[in-house]
Amino acid sequence: MTEKKIQKRLFGTNGVRGVVGKDLTPELVFNIGEALGTMRSGCIAVGRDTRTSGETLTKAVKAGILATGCDVVDCGILPTPALQFLVKDDFDGGAMITASHNPPEYNGVKIIESDGTEMGDEETLKLEEIIFTHSASPNAWNQTGQEFLAPHLIENYISGIVDQFPDKPGAGITVVVDPGSGPACLTTPRILTEMGCKIIIINGIMDGSFPGRLPEPSVDGLKSLAELVVSSGADFGVAHDGDADRAVFINEKGQFVEENLEFALVAQYMCQQKRGTIVTPVSTGQIVEIVAKKEGCSIVYTPVGSIYVARTMRELRGEGKIVIFGGEGNGGLIFPDHQFCRDGGMTSAMMVFILSSNPGKKLSDLLGELPERCIIKDKITSRDGPKILKSLISAFSEDTIDQTDGIKIFRDNSWALIRASGTEPIIRIIIDSENRQVGQAFYSELKDKINLNIK
Repeated sequence: MTEKKIQKRLFGTNGVRGVVGKDLTPELVFNIGEALGTMRSGCIAVGRDTRTSGETLTKAVKAGILATGCDVVDCGILPTPALQFLVKDDFDGGAMITASHNPPEYNGVKIIESDGTEMGDEETLKLEEIIFTHSASPNAWNQTGQEFLAPHLIENYISGIVDQFPDKPGAGITVVVDPGSGPACLTTPRILTEMGCKIIIINGIMDGSFPGRLPEPSVDGLKSLAELVVSSGADFGVAHDGDADRAVFINEKGQFVEENLEFALVAQYMCQQKRGTIVTPVSTGQIVEIVAKKEGCSIVYTPVGSIYVARTMRELRGEGKIVIFGGEGNGGLIFPDHQFCRDGGMTSAMMVFILSSNPGKKLSDLLGELPERCIIKDKITSRDGPKILKSLISAFSEDTIDQTDGIKIFRDNSWALIRASGTEPIIRIIIDSENRQVGQAFYSELKDKINLNIK
């Protein structure tokens, strides 16, 4: 069984996001907080990333929650996985003010359930209904909640990771850390230092205008990190997105590690420790399945989005299945024995541990031992997404097609995934093949079919 994707009106795949003052206003965030407090009684933890609009919107969501009689614990600036880690142990829910990888003018809200996972679709629909029907339940003036400040709780998250890697496995390993001026400034350098690593930091001062690079850790945006890795002789570099639930890597040669390779390397290690199931979206590269099956493990695919991955992992464990690992091919990896959410800090620590477990080998050596695959990504602007997808089902009827999320066309040792965005007039395309020649031919055929239907 896997989570099914449900179309929502306000929330996207990972919370509500928009340009502050235009799409996302303090009034809307107050209403989200009030709806959350109406649905979840008790004590709610709140946190935020470093965006300049974060303080205003944090106050708005707290006001909404407090109005319903719930107590609020403000955990301050911290990564999203840090707030999720705190919520799963001690709170009845959470609200994170973040726009993750979006540019500085954006912000958003992620709602966290008491188990530390993001709120699923069915409960989110209920929350949206409260907002749109104005049916929140604020309490009387003498029954509002209380607020408590607890920025020190971030220490629990740091120790929660470090304690899993005793005896300082990072001794002798140098890492360049790029938190991107986000909340990981407070966590990843601490985690890796306490593991014994020597740390060099770039973009390590929290700043919501993101002066060093944008929150999305792209190849172009990480050129300075790559240069510093090479010039310093570091073993690798690690960078985070705006809320540090993802981690991407630069190898010792200054080369960007494609995220599916990162996923496959960690998956290989996890499978070698224990056989079981890996859960990942249909958009993840085939290399992960190849590596998993080679090590005797299985794969379960979900719709695109970490919510669906995390909740499917929990479901499968609830059914008695052995679920060892999960995540997405974008640097968002999930370690279920730690928590059921993407965690950039934990991913950074695991990469140190994998390198320490292979003495004499560089990160590029380990990556070079993985199977070779070719991935081609593209996006097309069109408002005819549903129509185009329907036409492709007919055009490729002789191939095997999966419709878990969009359409995934399987042909021999290759596949193509075509998904229409639910929030933008965009069609996203991913081709995964055994080599570039085969992938390019598949891509060209696909584009020809799509162009016949684009207006």
